[in-house]
Amino acid sequence: MKHRIVVLGAGYAGAFAAGNLARRLSPADTEITVVNAGPDFVERMRLHQLAGGQDLAVRKLADVFAGTGVRLRLARVTALDPERRTVAVTGEDGDGELGYDTLLYALGSSVAHHGVPGVAEHAFDVTGLSSALRLRERLDGLGAGGTVLVVGEGLTGIETATELAESRPGLKVALAARGELGAWLSPKARRHLRRTFDRFGITVHEHTGIEAVEPSWAIGADGRSIPADVTVWSAGFAVHPLAAASGLEVAETGQIVVDRTMRSVSHPDVYAAGDAVHAIGDNGRPLPMSCASAGFTNMQATAAIIARLTGTEVPTTGLKYHGNHISLGRRDAIFQMVDGDARVKSWYLGGRTAARLKAGVLSGAGFGIAHPTFGMPKRRRRLAAAPAAPGVRVTA
Repeated sequence: MKHRIVVLGAGYAGAFAAGNLARRLSPADTEITVVNAGPDFVERMRLHQLAGGQDLAVRKLADVFAGTGVRLRLARVTALDPERRTVAVTGEDGDGELGYDTLLYALGSSVAHHGVPGVAEHAFDVTGLSSALRLRERLDGLGAGGTVLVVGEGLTGIETATELAESRPGLKVALAARGELGAWLSPKARRHLRRTFDRFGITVHEHTGIEAVEPSWAIGADGRSIPADVTVWSAGFAVHPLAAASGLEVAETGQIVVDRTMRSVSHPDVYAAGDAVHAIGDNGRPLPMSCASAGFTNMQATAAIIARLTGTEVPTTGLKYHGNHISLGRRDAIFQMVDGDARVKSWYLGGRTAARLKAGVLSGAGFGIAHPTFGMPKRRRRLAAAPAAPGVRVTA
């Protein structure tokens, strides 16, 4: 009986991991199944560009995994039973269950409303394909002089505000920040960011927490109303409640608690990667939800899975950030270097060179997704021994 590996989610972490596993494990011993709700790979790092009006290349997951040996199941995960080692799904083929021997949980995250009234009903976001397209349609319907308020001064908020201001110059774009804009950047990078905001004519409401969203305005903590035909909420991310509901040990954030190899501390048959994992970086702090974290954690998880299945020593991959890369429209960007403790260094790279570097990162990620088994060896690794019989064998 083949060892069944099921990967939940085909975002940056899940898609890369599935390709890596297929590239390095022999299909004579293993079968790999990816479960994803949608048929396309979503370039989440570019969804603010999609909302701004740029058309992105469509990568069908069926094409991505064609010829790799990876099985694709288009379905939504509805339940996880780590005791029985089963995943309940529903999709066009109806309801079903998938059994697994090893599970890689990479379901990612969505927008966090933080309980703010009106966000769910009136705000837009760029955390998913459908939500970015919904925002794009709404922006297309705004006339010249329409107002857009981006809430959140993190990477997503900054990239969204600058992209919309550049791609839709007829709109009046503003950003609401709880603190000072770019406070976490080095002084030079912060000045670069402010100059860019001034160049785009973006109004910044600093030290302004938003406590309610209405159809045509947002209400600050001081009671002030900020005009907004469109409010774009980018004030954080939240993970799917599935892991917590299944009985896996999770952190307060709902992320799966893992050891250094991305293995669940409560269920050794489960690994996690991407935004869904509560992993401690080399600096002793939890990794932030980001594409970089998806890269670190999926490489560590797949390395650990492969090593344990093939009877070799489990390697440890680096979990160290080198910097933050922020797009400021299409022709400008900031790359802020950080030290081993994630404290910013005085040096930064800005302007067109940084923008070209960011474009290269995005292109490289896209190529990696489109060619998940690129460089596949002629001989792949066999399992060390026959897999132990699972507790339950369930067919979908």
